[in-house]
Amino acid sequence: MKTLFVAYRVTDLDRSLSFYTALGYAELGRVDGGDGSHLVILKFPGEPAASLELVHRPGDGPIDVGSGFDHLAIQTDTLAATLERLTDAGLEPGPVQYPGGPRGPKTSWLTHPDGYRIEWVEWPPGHPDGITAADFS
Repeated sequence: MKTLFVAYRVTDLDRSLSFYTALGYAELGRVDGGDGSHLVILKFPGEPAASLELVHRPGDGPIDVGSGFDHLAIQTDTLAATLERLTDAGLEPGPVQYPGGPRGPKTSWLTHPDGYRIEWVEWPPGHPDGITAADFS
């Protein structure tokens, strides 16, 4: 088994697509659900399959993220270049942080227009791709 993707409900589909396109996602496909509802499937260009779904149901009203969701984490090769690209796209990423100290990962936070939080992560040199059991030993 494996996780297929994360799905977010969004209030304004066009605004959300602009936001995620600025992050680097590309649209893989969409499904018209009738009554104005749409599902839009996204992925990063280097990914082999979908990783994010935007669910737009205008009849359900505005989004309330609530207290159960925390954040989506996205790995980047060079955090400084990513933050520059996001800023150039009109987004406002937060400052670089070092949650594991100066030799640990670099992170920055960005908030989606509906309130979803996104954490950008750059691993230190030599760190394997992603998070593995070695990160906890």
